[in-house]
Amino acid sequence: MTATVSRGVSHGVGTSAPRPDGTVKVRGEFAYSSDLWHEDMLWGATLRSPHPYARITGLDLTEALAVQGVYAVLTHEDVPGVNRYGLEHADQPVLADRVVRYQGEPVALVAADHPETALRAMKRIKVTYEELAPVTDSEAAVRGEGPALHDGGNVVRHVRIRRGAPETRADVVVSGVYEVGMQDQAFLGPESGLAVPDDVGGVDLYVATQWLHVDQQQIVAALGLPVEKVRLTLGGVGGAFGGREDLSMQVHACLLALHTGKPVKMVYNREESFYGHVHRHPAKMYYEHGATSDGRLVFVRARLFLDGGAYASSTGAVVANAATLGVGPYTVDNVSVDCWGAYTNNPPCGAMRGFGAVQAAFGYESQMDKLAAACGLDPVELRIRNAMTEGAVMPTGQTVDSAAPVAELLDRLRSRPLPAARDFDLRHLPGGVSNTTHGEGVVRGVGYAVGIKNVCFSEGFDDYSTARVRLQLVGGEPAATVHTAACEVGQGLVTIMQQIVRTELGVDQVTVLPMDTSIGNGGSTSASRQSYVTGGAVQAASAAVRARVLDHAGLPTSTRVSGGKLVATDGAVLADLAAVLGSSTFDETVEWRHRPTFPLDASGQGTAHVQYAFAAHRAVVDVDVELGLIKVVALDCAQDVGRAVNPQAVLGQIQGGSAQGLGLAVMEEIQVVDGKVRNPSFTDYLIPTVLDMPPMTIDVLERPDPAAPYGLRGVGEPPTISSTPAIVSAIRAATGLALTRVPVRPEHLTGT
Repeated sequence: MTATVSRGVSHGVGTSAPRPDGTVKVRGEFAYSSDLWHEDMLWGATLRSPHPYARITGLDLTEALAVQGVYAVLTHEDVPGVNRYGLEHADQPVLADRVVRYQGEPVALVAADHPETALRAMKRIKVTYEELAPVTDSEAAVRGEGPALHDGGNVVRHVRIRRGAPETRADVVVSGVYEVGMQDQAFLGPESGLAVPDDVGGVDLYVATQWLHVDQQQIVAALGLPVEKVRLTLGGVGGAFGGREDLSMQVHACLLALHTGKPVKMVYNREESFYGHVHRHPAKMYYEHGATSDGRLVFVRARLFLDGGAYASSTGAVVANAATLGVGPYTVDNVSVDCWGAYTNNPPCGAMRGFGAVQAAFGYESQMDKLAAACGLDPVELRIRNAMTEGAVMPTGQTVDSAAPVAELLDRLRSRPLPAARDFDLRHLPGGVSNTTHGEGVVRGVGYAVGIKNVCFSEGFDDYSTARVRLQLVGGEPAATVHTAACEVGQGLVTIMQQIVRTELGVDQVTVLPMDTSIGNGGSTSASRQSYVTGGAVQAASAAVRARVLDHAGLPTSTRVSGGKLVATDGAVLADLAAVLGSSTFDETVEWRHRPTFPLDASGQGTAHVQYAFAAHRAVVDVDVELGLIKVVALDCAQDVGRAVNPQAVLGQIQGGSAQGLGLAVMEEIQVVDGKVRNPSFTDYLIPTVLDMPPMTIDVLERPDPAAPYGLRGVGEPPTISSTPAIVSAIRAATGLALTRVPVRPEHLTGT
């Protein structure tokens, strides 16, 4: 793996520093994990179950082993360690033993000298199944209907939140039942990696992942090896969005490599990728809101059911987020929320951008529109009357102790000019250049939504990151290197780390070393946490290096390092950094933690989260009510980011998150019928293209959080949360239809 180097001391915190990996990615020269290669390597393939629920009654490998070029065919009997893994619960087999619980579950592995040979041998493995009736309804699973898929029943987790007097009466009461379909992360780089055995029974794995150390922990348990014998290095990652937080091919490639003694590469095709990673939890949500006649919230009562699929993955944490954030960014004294995550025989679900908050936001924001109509109020005005502010108390009893500019976000959007009246350029109409309409039957609607998201891991999880920073002369110039295990998955973490080091040490050249497990845990690239936690670790390690340099130079701790100079508080240059460094090397490693969180008690009370982030959207849509076609004309966003460490990257995150929210609103859904996926391809699973994305005007607020490094807030997830309900609100405004499910399909608009 090559190191990443960037120059330019002016590119510190608060500037739009260029991405060091940007040019090679644009040119198509960047090495992704699927590009990895090794002499004499084999290719791995996975045989998967065609059934969502079945008992394995026979397994014959004879014909597969007879294929010329095949080096190994493995089953669960070849797993030397524990044949179970999982993020929160080790409930998922490395290879199925006795029972398969979802369509696509891995049953056997093949290693061969050519990928086509591996696939041909895979098809010759004979498996006989006794099909069982699948459990496919999460609400029924929670009620105990159907067989128990795991010991202890089909409830992964139930979170109960009670605050105040939820049975209080209100002047105006509205209720609704809302559903969210199963969304895929739809990253462009499929699961891939290369496992290389060493000469002493260990293995090196180069892989696209989101969490190197948790992968390592699960792999060593399955292989029955000590941790020092399994070493992971991050390969180039082509997107993640939560879908790489769980294992996919990691253990499989290592098993094959150790069994054959040869390097083994595995690369999923797109269809296999749909089966090989978790998805966003489908949800069914029952909401009841009560308010005074002038629109002040009195109570919120909710029951939420999340479909976790066959295995737990991160369902427990997703349930907690959906529950604790389930009433939205609003102040309400009386709350009753119950959220369940269920085992079913549907595809496993886990982390995806927004992580529980997305589902809840569609429910509570739909309710706020309905409540506004019942109170005779403007939907924005209703939201502003109930908006959280700094000092507000969450349904969990936690105080929001930094900025919560919810009303300001909405005000900014409301004050922006609306798009010009519709023209009759076919490119700007629903259906586009397909010439389905010339404007007849097309109506316009405007909708608003606002969302709340926690940042970093929660509920007492030991959330930290490790960073090593080294400063020395290279070619006569001061240069720094940074080493962490925090995964760059396309979000720009490499750039952020360089900016922090430049700011803290005042050097031009900053090299980010490859991410691997030779350094301490960097945590997962999820929960909008890396800029916060790894940024905090890099800042702290840089500060420790600076302190040592100043001590070495005999200068006061108030001395700044800027532009390669040591500068006094009055601006006087005290020394040249290069001269001070000389032949010395200053090297510091720091394990950095954010302030603690705590588990929820039996009533869902506790300081569960580190930080809250807020975003709001205004959507303008044109709807062809005759054909059921939708064109999102504009999608404006206002978001508080605390501090924009890299303003250009912040805009990119907001645009990208909004695009995924648009996809969930009007097109993205994995169609699952009786536990079977009907559309495992980008032909039939649709995601927004550049032609679907409307112009965006983005207001970036900077209201620093004093507890966070540089005052920043996580940026990546909030825009996904509020964009979906804003778009659906606009469609409702255009059509007058209730629209209680996303994605909104043409038949929902036309009644056909």
